[in-house]
Order: sequence, then structure tokens, then C-alpha cells
Amino acid sequence: MTALQLNVEMLRNMSIIAEDEDLLRRAAKYLRKLVSEKQDPALYTKEEFFARIDKARQQPGKSFANVEELDKYIRSL
Repeated sequence: MTALQLNVEMLRNMSIIAEDEDLLRRAAKYLRKLVSEKQDPALYTKEEFFARIDKARQQPGKSFANVEELDKYIRSL
């Protein structure tokens, strides 16, 4: 699908969503999620960047004695 075709499809779907307040809320929530997943780390301020690192350091980690143990853990997920 070309970019033009994707734009046409998006606009067509948006015109349908625009008529329903509940659909608008759901679409906005999903779009915020998509944007946050795609956000470029380079756009964070220095304070935000280091706050994210500190938060990650506070989360409990998991370690494995060998590859087999790691493999067993991954397969159990």
C-alpha cells in the first residue's frame, strides 16, 4: 500500500470515528500509546533521561547461572 492509499484509508476511518465519542476516546488512547512507543530517547530532557535510568535500576533484576536456566525461564513465560 502506498502512503497516499494509507492516508486515504486513515481519513475514511477517521470520518467514521469522528461521529462516535466513545470511538474517539478509544482512538485517542491508542494513538497516545503508539506515540509513546515510538518516542525518540533523544527527545528526553537530561533530567527525564536519568530519571528513567534510576527507575530501571530500582526494578528487581533476574540472573541465571547458565544458558539452560535462562532457556527454561524463557520457555515458562
